[in-house]
Amino acid sequence: MITLAQKVQERGHEVFFLCLADAEPLVRAAGLEFVPFALEEFPAGEMDRRARILSKLGATEALEYTVNMLADNSRAALRDGERAIRASRPDAIVLDTVARGLNLVAMHLEIPFVHVSNAMHFDFSGHTPLCLFDWPYLAGPAGVVRNGHGNAMFAMMLASLAYIQGDYAESVGLKIDREDPSAGISQLARLTQTPKEFDFPSDHWPANFYHTGPWHDLSLRPAIDFPWDKLTGEPIVYASMGTLQNGSEQIFKTIAEAAEAPGRQLVLSIGQHLDADEIGPLAANTIVVKHAPQIALLQRASLCITHAGLNTVLESLACGVPMVAIPITNDQPGVGARIGYTGTGLVVPMKQLSAEKLRTAVDSVLTEPSYRENAERLQQAIARTKGLEMAADIIDRTLRAAVDEPA
Repeated sequence: MITLAQKVQERGHEVFFLCLADAEPLVRAAGLEFVPFALEEFPAGEMDRRARILSKLGATEALEYTVNMLADNSRAALRDGERAIRASRPDAIVLDTVARGLNLVAMHLEIPFVHVSNAMHFDFSGHTPLCLFDWPYLAGPAGVVRNGHGNAMFAMMLASLAYIQGDYAESVGLKIDREDPSAGISQLARLTQTPKEFDFPSDHWPANFYHTGPWHDLSLRPAIDFPWDKLTGEPIVYASMGTLQNGSEQIFKTIAEAAEAPGRQLVLSIGQHLDADEIGPLAANTIVVKHAPQIALLQRASLCITHAGLNTVLESLACGVPMVAIPITNDQPGVGARIGYTGTGLVVPMKQLSAEKLRTAVDSVLTEPSYRENAERLQQAIARTKGLEMAADIIDRTLRAAVDEPA
């Protein structure tokens, strides 16, 4: 979102972040203005506390925890969002689709807004399965029926969130269908980082839905220290479980056991919740860091082992690097399903994870040329589309028109 905001700012807009307090250091370090809201429910440190809990949960537990967190966020946004928006007086708003609440406030205050999906977008039409599921693409009526059952299951999980939003909408006179999980989605524009070439067939989307490709810009990334002198010149296997699902030392132990081998070098990025000594003995040439200059490493890597978080996957594809994915929760199963669909890697489901299965997948992706060829095909599509520029242009054009400002 910071990278996208900087690109939008380049187009002549005054940009600020309306966000929870924990985001302030990152936003201000990027030279952007920051306006906090919901300080009562989410004081500084609260999101980090919740992230530490989430990092150690798996599958269903993690999804339920995430949904409850979204409900708390929505409740806080609906309580304090109107005050914060009135005080900051934006002409228009760019919202992440999963951050429910501020969209309804914007509708109530008649402020134009667009939605963006940093994580995998949700398709409630039934044409493709929700990204919460690892289901493969299934065409025709059978697929629509199966996907509809998935939508119904997720709607039950979202019941508390729908109740919170429905009550607010009723209190301010908005007509919102409590039964429709897509109610409140921007009618102006909806953007996803997911490239069209990485998605399931998508001809059913309306004209205001855009597959832009990733919003990455290496030149805008803050510098991260890394022991470059420890790279041996051997093929690099880079492994990261992202920022939210990185609290299990057992997963990293399994990755090390599976990926360490003569003639290759493993680089483990373990995040802030673990220490290297918790993972145990490692090969002499293995490098363990808490945070890595991910894109710079992927530009040198032969393989990426990932939790199938969309940002890591898109960065891998932008570098033409095939993957072995270990999806855990939230949108990761759906991202993993698309890795399989596009042939850009292999997926080892968390419930089947073992060093043997993971080693087999790693060896297969490293030795079978089609995985890298498919990753490089996606790399070319991403380079051709220029997603960050495209997204900033769409936001600029759409919101200028919405506020009736001359382009």
